[in-house]
Amino acid sequence: MLTILYRDDQLVAIDKPAGWLVHRSNLDRHETRILVQALRDQLGQYVYPAHRLDKGTSGVMLFALDPAAAGRLGAQFERHTVRKTYWAVVRGWPPESGRIDHPIRSERDEYGDAAPDAEAQAAITEFRRLATVELPHTVDCYPTARYALMELRPLTGRRHQLRRHMKHIAHPIIGDATHGKGCHNRWFQAEFGCDRLLLACTELGFRHPTDGREMVLGAPVGDQFAALLARLGWPGGR
Repeated sequence: MLTILYRDDQLVAIDKPAGWLVHRSNLDRHETRILVQALRDQLGQYVYPAHRLDKGTSGVMLFALDPAAAGRLGAQFERHTVRKTYWAVVRGWPPESGRIDHPIRSERDEYGDAAPDAEAQAAITEFRRLATVELPHTVDCYPTARYALMELRPLTGRRHQLRRHMKHIAHPIIGDATHGKGCHNRWFQAEFGCDRLLLACTELGFRHPTDGREMVLGAPVGDQFAALLARLGWPGGR
């Protein structure tokens, strides 16, 4: 049963679990955890995703309940007027705050969509460091292992933007098999039993598609992510 964060006649917001696809993919034909299908069955009506979250990403996700609302919500995402906040665990200690302004090219995702020859598009992410830890373990080439909990705010909506931007500043997100570093990913699996991408959408701010009122919907990180934060003594753990 998917967790419903908000529902009215035009939209529904859920807390997307990590490891679920939003809709079926030609590249992952054997995956059975499909959000569109599961939410449709749960609500007993058609749903229309207003945006995407990567398979490995958890957190707040919006669905419209009719095509008109879907169009109005989708337009907000296209205009980059939706305020998105994510939490991520990254390798190393980034600066306390900053802004990444680094254009990125489109790349293939888990749905098979790609435009590898397209020009790089403007991409901007603001970040804030929430917590740090230094562990007495040699994971890579240093005698200790440093990690940080980050708040990330993408001001644009490029594919895999947060994962690629954090790699660009040499602080990849833990659990990212494509843009991260394998030794750290494997160590988190062995040490903490955490085998997911440590990226979660914790808040979305947007205008209601019918009356235009300001909406802010949030969700705490859950499952392995929350257990990891608790073990490290970081906020949001349980």
